Amino acid sequence: MRGFQQARLDAFVEELNTERSHEALAMKRPADVYSASPRPYVGLPDLTYPLHDRDAVVTNCGRICMHRKKINVSCVLAGQRLGIKEVDEGIWLVSFMHYDLGFIDLEQKTLQPVDNPFGPRLSPMS
Repeated sequence: MRGFQQARLDAFVEELNTERSHEALAMKRPADVYSASPRPYVGLPDLTYPLHDRDAVVTNCGRICMHRKKINVSCVLAGQRLGIKEVDEGIWLVSFMHYDLGFIDLEQKTLQPVDNPFGPRLSPMS
């Protein structure tokens, strides 16, 4: 059944992009105005956290394991390396690249996110 549904979705996307004109594109078809980026995507560099106590890789289900405890972080970060630094007894700062995401409380096994880890230059989505 999945194959049939995927084939129908693929056909719809093909029609949407190559046959239907779009008002937002001055009645052109997306295929008429699309151009691939000249820059190849090379992915993220190997992430290191020299100022943190340790690092942890987020599992496919969005967790990290610390001291035999599983803490939910986010499936969005699956496979990514995070920096972990103890800032108080049982309280750990969690960072991704140069962004502080939140604090883990090992007693409660929870991640408490900071209000906006990306700072004031980005607006929260509504």
